[in-house]
Amino acid sequence: MITLTPIAHVQSCYPERFGIPRQAGLVPSATAAIVFSKSENHKLSLRGLERFSHIWVVFLFHQGYAKTKPLVQPPRLGGKKTMGVYATRSPNRPNPIGLSAVSLDRVDYQSDKILIHIRGGDFLDGTPVLDIKPYIPYADAIPEADSAWAIAEPPPLLVLWSAAAQSALEASQGVHVEQVRTLIAETIAQDPRPAHERGKDGRPGQQWNMRVKGFDVFWQVEAGVATVTHLTQLS
Repeated sequence: MITLTPIAHVQSCYPERFGIPRQAGLVPSATAAIVFSKSENHKLSLRGLERFSHIWVVFLFHQGYAKTKPLVQPPRLGGKKTMGVYATRSPNRPNPIGLSAVSLDRVDYQSDKILIHIRGGDFLDGTPVLDIKPYIPYADAIPEADSAWAIAEPPPLLVLWSAAAQSALEASQGVHVEQVRTLIAETIAQDPRPAHERGKDGRPGQQWNMRVKGFDVFWQVEAGVATVTHLTQLS
């Protein structure tokens, strides 16, 4: 029997699975914090981490990820072709363990907790963290690596804003408008729709919805262009 105990959890801008980037680094404006309880042991364990620009985060997939199957249908292959689960990054694995490389902004020692501020993550809010390791370019980067079928990501969607959506964002309280606007646009640009819907238009007037950074966001895709139609600030 092997028991794994989380050391921290992630406070993320993504409260729901839909909309989360499929890989770390695809949405640079996606900010998050890894939250540790304040203890001398945690303080000592984090000594020197702030000198690194990037870190590896080892975490647990949680909140309803399905049990694994030996074959899965990767979104990058249109959701129709199958691959062995070990040849993919599907979150539905024999053991629900994830690994992401993210940018490290700073380590914040507060009175009751320690926050590691990061960018570019692909984490659901509340994600349990198992371990953190520094990213070391000379050992971790392999320029000549062959990525098989996982070639470069397709061009992002062009994202436009309706006048109503832009006005609603500008009228929001307690937010940095341009930061939120960039986060929403970068997230939608990655086309979070189901794999069989990506790369094409949906039904006329079809709306998609996600929650991100305290907003309920609606958009539609027509002629290959995504338009944010409206959004509501959540209480």
